[in-house]
Amino acid sequence: MRRFINSIPSGHLTVMALLLLPLISTGQLAPGKLEFRGVYTVPNEFRFQETQVGGLSGIDYDPIADTFYLICDDRSALQSARYYTASIRFSKKGIDTVIFKEKVDLIAEDGKPYPSFRADAHHTIDPEGLRYNSRTGELVWLSEGERIVTSKDTVLVDPAIIITRKGKYAGNFLIPDGVAMRLRELGARQNGSFEALTFANDFKTLWVALEEPLYQDGPRADVEDGPALCRFIQYDAISRDRVAEYAYDLDPVAYAPILSSAFRVNGITDILDAGDNKLIVIERSFSTGRLPCTVKIFLADMSSGTEVSKIGGLKGNTAIKPVSKKLLLNMDTLGIHVDNVEGVTWGPRLANGHQSLVLVTDNNFQSFQKTQFFLFEVIP
Repeated sequence: MRRFINSIPSGHLTVMALLLLPLISTGQLAPGKLEFRGVYTVPNEFRFQETQVGGLSGIDYDPIADTFYLICDDRSALQSARYYTASIRFSKKGIDTVIFKEKVDLIAEDGKPYPSFRADAHHTIDPEGLRYNSRTGELVWLSEGERIVTSKDTVLVDPAIIITRKGKYAGNFLIPDGVAMRLRELGARQNGSFEALTFANDFKTLWVALEEPLYQDGPRADVEDGPALCRFIQYDAISRDRVAEYAYDLDPVAYAPILSSAFRVNGITDILDAGDNKLIVIERSFSTGRLPCTVKIFLADMSSGTEVSKIGGLKGNTAIKPVSKKLLLNMDTLGIHVDNVEGVTWGPRLANGHQSLVLVTDNNFQSFQKTQFFLFEVIP
C-alpha cells in the first residue's frame, strides 16, 4: 500500500502493444497483441454491505464460478479487514459495470476479526495481494506486516502468507528468516515487503514477490539507474515448502520528484503466471509532484536467473544474475491518467473468443485517488 496524490482519469482510448498470449490448453505462450478496451471507475463514495469500497490491492478471477476476488487493504481501521467478490460485465465499449456480490471479513487464527492498528498494533495486518485456488476452494493472501522503530515506539510485525477458507484462517506459509522485520536495518522494509503472488504449474507452485529490496539486498529503486534487487520466492503450494529464490532488478523511478528530498518509489505491485516458467510483473512508479503513476508491465523469465535462497545478502554481489525481463507495455503510452495499479489477473474470454486481462487500482481511501478497472483484449 502506498499513499500519494493522483488525479481523475480521462476518457477511453484504444491502442496496441506487444504481449504474449497464454494458450489455456497448453500453458505455453504465443505472440499476440494487447488492445486497450477501456477503464471503469468506481465512485469513491460507493458503499457495499455497510463498508466503504476502496483500497483494492489485489484481484483474481475464478473462471469456474465466473467470479472476481478483490482484497481490500483496510487494516480494520474503517471496517473489518475484508475481501470482496464481484462480477465484471463487459460490452463493446469495454467494462459496462462492476457488480459487487459479497463482502467477506478476514478472521484471525484465534477466531476473531483482525484488530486495527490503533487497537493492537502488534497483531494488526496489512492485506495486499490475493489468489484463489479453485482446486481447494481456498484463498491465499499477503500481509505486508509492520516496521516502526523510533525513540517513542517499536512495532515489529512480520510479513505473512495466509491461507483462508471463506474468510477464516486455514494456515500459512513460513517466510524465510531474511524477510522478517528487525530492529536494525535487516530484513523487509516498512511498506516494501510482500505485495504480489500468483499460482503456477496448475496450482502446484506459488510465487511470492517483495515490493522492494530487502535491506541486505541493497538500496531501493531511485531516479538514477542502478541495481534494485527484489526477491521472488518460489514455494511448493502443496507442501508449503520453499523451493527457490530469484533476484529481479527493478527499473529506476520513472520521474524525478518535485524536490530531490521528496518521496518517490518504484516497486512490484503484482505478478501473474504466464506459463512456461514466466511471470507477468507489474512495476508501479510514483514521484511527489506528478499526479499519475507510471505503470509498466513486464514478462520475466524465472528460469534465466541465479538461485539465491542460500545467499544472505545480494548487495554488491556481482556474481548474481537477475532474471531477464521484457517490457510488454508502459501504460504512459495510453495517453490517459493511470492511478495506483496494484492488481492484475487474466479475466474471462471476450465475446469474440479472445483472452481478457484486467487490472485494478488502490485508491488508498483518498478523495483525490480513483478505484479504476482497466480492461485489455489479447489479440492472437
